Amino acid sequence: MTHDPTFCEGGCACGAVRYRVTSKPMIVHACHCHNCQRQTGSAHAINALLETDRVILLSGEIEQFLADTPSGRGQRIARCASCKVALWSNYLINNQGEHQLFLRVGTLDYPSLMPPDVHIYTATKIPWYIIPNKTPAVEVFYNQKATWSQDSLQRLKTLCEKTGAPYK
Repeated sequence: MTHDPTFCEGGCACGAVRYRVTSKPMIVHACHCHNCQRQTGSAHAINALLETDRVILLSGEIEQFLADTPSGRGQRIARCASCKVALWSNYLINNQGEHQLFLRVGTLDYPSLMPPDVHIYTATKIPWYIIPNKTPAVEVFYNQKATWSQDSLQRLKTLCEKTGAPYK
């Protein structure tokens, strides 16, 4: 059976929350920062960046948790109200934060549909974790215009125009 990253589903551990993704992500990060390590209890988080209207809640109840971030602006983490599994988050950097989410790839029914496009914050990577040679990696963050596809940059520009967020 072939699976399509432009139309896939996922959910929490207990099955109460189900969601559908209606497009490919703009980009997928494997983030090795200390916050992501702590929040996931793993070597890194894998987040797919999507416009919020491209992730549809099918069932279940989401509760929001505000977590601190190094920027001081915070991130709102959406969790299943029953099992508390984190499904996605919104970084509260600017108006764009309400309209873009970071979907936890591990909550997809088929996480292999969205492998990391880039590894970020590798300066704090767990030493025993080996990044595949063919996947780009940066010590902190990357240049968006040099890393994202043209289609994804256009989607980001449209999102910024819609929200009044700066397009850099």
